[in-house]
Amino acid sequence: MEAETSRNGSGQVALVTGAGSGIGAAVTTALLADGWRVVLAGRRAEPLRETVEKAAAPADRTLVVPADVTSPESVDALFAAVREHWGRLDLLFNNAGRFGTPAPVDAYSHDEWRAVIDTNLTGAFLCAQRAFALMREQDPQGGRIINNGSLSAHTPRPQAVAYTASKHAVTGLTKTLSLEGRPYRIACGQIDIGNAATDMTTGFSTGTVQADGSRRAEPVMDVRAAADAVRYMAGLPLEANVQFLSVMATTMPSYVGRG
Repeated sequence: MEAETSRNGSGQVALVTGAGSGIGAAVTTALLADGWRVVLAGRRAEPLRETVEKAAAPADRTLVVPADVTSPESVDALFAAVREHWGRLDLLFNNAGRFGTPAPVDAYSHDEWRAVIDTNLTGAFLCAQRAFALMREQDPQGGRIINNGSLSAHTPRPQAVAYTASKHAVTGLTKTLSLEGRPYRIACGQIDIGNAATDMTTGFSTGTVQADGSRRAEPVMDVRAAADAVRYMAGLPLEANVQFLSVMATTMPSYVGRG
């Protein structure tokens, strides 16, 4: 019965960061369709409410909490709201992130580096840390953390040093959470997504810088393909875990054969 509950998400509580747009909004919609109760977190309340409205989910199955994942105090308040409203957390989709302004390594600004690292890495750590603590102490114990990595966790894009470094580091975070979560029924996996059609990839159709210095248009895939992959990972019983999963536009040039 537990495995069936995990597959359909009925009654379980998920937290999605960066839920106001892109992959976060698509995953939120998919989880709600599967019967999850979902906490939507993001910097601004209005996009979060728009996600809820588009999903047409019952009001008693959503909770909107504006939060800045780079702030320990804001993350503490977010998880306090989760605990107060639903008393537990079964899934964290650690999704909030930013790409940053492209620039060569020797011209990359310190402020841009800090902004990307603070969001993609420190923000992911802060949310995972609070989720881990809650999952460890709740009854029944355990839960799942899914970190949004990137194909850049494996192979870099040109002029994206901070994004690439942050996503490589997220892989280390994923492995550590997976290792340390074993005694507490806390599973952790990572999804690495390539060229899902979101605001972040809008410019790909007009061309992005390639490894040889040329600028070429790149194909994108429907963001629902990424959401469906997260649904699969989230729907497994805690006795099973997808450690790493890559999903990408089939003919994108910048992963297999990048260089």
